[in-house]
Amino acid sequence: MPKSRCLLVLEKCMNMKQFKQTHAHIILTGLGNNSFALSRLLAFCSNPFHGIPVTYSTQIFDQIVKPTICICNTMLKAFLLKGELDKTLEMYSHIMHIGLYPDNYTLPYVLKACAHSKKVQVGEQIHGGVFKLGFDGDIFVGNTLLLMYSSCARMVEARRLFEEIPERTAVSWTVMISGYSKRGDVDSARLIFDEAPFKDRGIWGCMISSYVQNNCFREGLKMFRLMQLTDLDPDEGIFVSLLSACAHLGSADIGIWIHRHLKRMQFPMSVQLNTALKDMYAKCGNLGLAKNLFDGMRERDVICWNVMISGSTMNGDAENALALFEQMEKDGFRPNDITFIAVLTAFSYSGMACKGLQIFDSMKSVYRMEPKSEHYGCMINLLGRAGLFEEAKEIIRKMPTSCSHSDEAMAWRALLNSCCSHGETSLAEVAAERLVQLERHCGVYVLLSNMYASSGKYDDARRMRKDMKDRGVEKTPGCSSIEVNGFIHEFVAGEKTHPQMQEIHKVLEKMNDQLE
Repeated sequence: MPKSRCLLVLEKCMNMKQFKQTHAHIILTGLGNNSFALSRLLAFCSNPFHGIPVTYSTQIFDQIVKPTICICNTMLKAFLLKGELDKTLEMYSHIMHIGLYPDNYTLPYVLKACAHSKKVQVGEQIHGGVFKLGFDGDIFVGNTLLLMYSSCARMVEARRLFEEIPERTAVSWTVMISGYSKRGDVDSARLIFDEAPFKDRGIWGCMISSYVQNNCFREGLKMFRLMQLTDLDPDEGIFVSLLSACAHLGSADIGIWIHRHLKRMQFPMSVQLNTALKDMYAKCGNLGLAKNLFDGMRERDVICWNVMISGSTMNGDAENALALFEQMEKDGFRPNDITFIAVLTAFSYSGMACKGLQIFDSMKSVYRMEPKSEHYGCMINLLGRAGLFEEAKEIIRKMPTSCSHSDEAMAWRALLNSCCSHGETSLAEVAAERLVQLERHCGVYVLLSNMYASSGKYDDARRMRKDMKDRGVEKTPGCSSIEVNGFIHEFVAGEKTHPQMQEIHKVLEKMNDQLE
């Protein structure tokens, strides 16, 4: 096979077997030590979709006597895309050791590795090298430095660097908004958004996503209405965020409007977008529409199965949830953590404690999955609902010693809820005593107080309220929302901030008079 022909065939390889055959031809035609040919082999290896092991890339690289910075960058890319973050940093050290100068491709790869591995100290050292190498004005390097600092929750440094960047692109603003959002600081994220002199679809989408991910669902929908005043069309990510907001708010009208809008636009329905629609319909109580969408999907993944199982469970159709789980296994899909939480919850609602225990045990025995605190919580709730309190205590005893205080608290809280529902006062007190040691939360006192009151122990109920007050534990106010004519109205217990509160009270008074 001619030399040039070997390199052309390389680009058409579809799997590891074909790649090895082409590599063998390259060696036979005398290109085994040719730097260009080896660089093309490395470039093919660096693509994660080709499925070439990273060790194979390393073997090829080791054959190159004098690698160029371009070849080293290809290795950096291969390590980074395959999640070998430590090897990415080791490769950078090797580059410096052999006397090569990093370029504006080298530095972003290494800084991304620092961002993903949260190694801010290494990133700071590389930041120092950026100035020495003269790349402090490079926009790509600058944006990756922003990503590194924001990913490591160093927003003060990120903001300082952001102010110093000579030319900010849309990526610069998006990285800053996302960085604040991940820390839960949506106010600072909004300030950055408002400062942006230009706002492309990515910046709008990042701000909408920031609100939704931080449970500011109404604000996310309001931001979308502002975006509609521009000439920008939403992308898939924005629609997914909006549907998530509708699902959490129970805003079916807006969700239906989005669905119709997608049809009018003839927007391509990906698995992710289809799943978001199903989740919205299921959480808004329209399980029939969710099932229609699910049945019409040509392609499915584990997430869309999870959505249907969870949707069936929360709508009281535990039998359908369990049937879906069985069908999911038959179709060859491997359940994940979320699947088992949904299934165990379904067993809890249907009172099938024995079957639930079997599924819980199968996590380890069949799927080699270690149960998490959420799974233990589901099992304790399942057993507690069935009145099997000793078995529930045994589940808590089996929890790994490595569990955090919050994980253990979740388990005891589930037991306390079940005990209060069944009037198991003595065990409820044991659970409450342990919970008070683990966390400072009003729920323990409220549950015990309500249980005492319902069983006629009013002195104990008052004692709980007094203990709560003496220890300075404040009760989180209740909150509810309702959708009227496409607008979400939110009410917080004890507050009178709604602009139509007087009119609402007048209507309630009329209703009360009629009832009396």
